[in-house]
Amino acid sequence: MWPRVDGLRTLELGHAGEQRDRLNGYVLHGSKRATAGIADEYAEEGEALEHVGERLVLLDNDGAEVGRVEVTGVVVRRFEDVPFEFADAEGEGFASVDDWREGHRRYWEREGRSIGADTQIVCISFDLL
Repeated sequence: MWPRVDGLRTLELGHAGEQRDRLNGYVLHGSKRATAGIADEYAEEGEALEHVGERLVLLDNDGAEVGRVEVTGVVVRRFEDVPFEFADAEGEGFASVDDWREGHRRYWEREGRSIGADTQIVCISFDLL
């Protein structure tokens, strides 16, 4: 199970350290309104997918709350079917959907995940509260 704060699930973006600081900053400044995960990780962790209206606690590198978001959309897509609109909403400056795919493939492969065209990706959209 993923950590909980005040009974709410948490959102820990990227790797702890500079990357998490940067991604949290994007959320807190309003440019990051989406994030992606691998569907298989939910089953492995015994977690249900997020749902519209769910509130998540955004955590920093020390596990402290830095904000809360409300889920506005959840769509599961094949890796190759993630559209540029979603990639752009991630707020990380991806120039194209191919740029998004390459960046995410590298990230997940560093995590020990093999990513193929048919890998199921959970595309979560949210608003900062």
